[in-house]
Amino acid sequence: MQTDQQTKATVWPDQIFDVLKEAGVTQVAYVPDAGHSKLISRCEAEKSMHTVSLTTEEEGVAMLAGSWMGGAKGVLLMQSSGVGNCINMLSMFQECRLPLLMLVTMRGVWGEFNPWQVPMGGSTASALSGAGVIVHSAERAEDIRDTVHASALLAFQTYRPVAVLIQQSVIGFKNWSK
Repeated sequence: MQTDQQTKATVWPDQIFDVLKEAGVTQVAYVPDAGHSKLISRCEAEKSMHTVSLTTEEEGVAMLAGSWMGGAKGVLLMQSSGVGNCINMLSMFQECRLPLLMLVTMRGVWGEFNPWQVPMGGSTASALSGAGVIVHSAERAEDIRDTVHASALLAFQTYRPVAVLIQQSVIGFKNWSK
């Protein structure tokens, strides 16, 4: 039988998907990530969404700028370790006043097992803020829907880059020893 925490952990990707549909997102750029796997699968199955698997996160930043200029709303799905790859590209969103919605699954923080994830995980929020991105954080599964909804409105209505950091406490522990 599933615990309440397990149920919440399996529901939040569906809530994000619903928010993206309501917001009119049709372009989904992502670097494959276990934390986003259910959301990615939902987006791939949706006929109104075009999904693009990236080799590096900054490709998604450029893709979504072009998508917006072509009249389409998009989202970038990535892990915190990829944020550093995007910092230089984010200046385009500041200078051109373009919207960008990023959903970032966090690594290197709560319950992390991989020491290589810790440096970027600990500096993700400050790196994004320093690049002019408005940063929101979802610490609990029950906060996801409202946080992503508010962030999508902020990004698409004020033409600003906004990131939602989905904390490891929402995603759950990764255990590679089994």
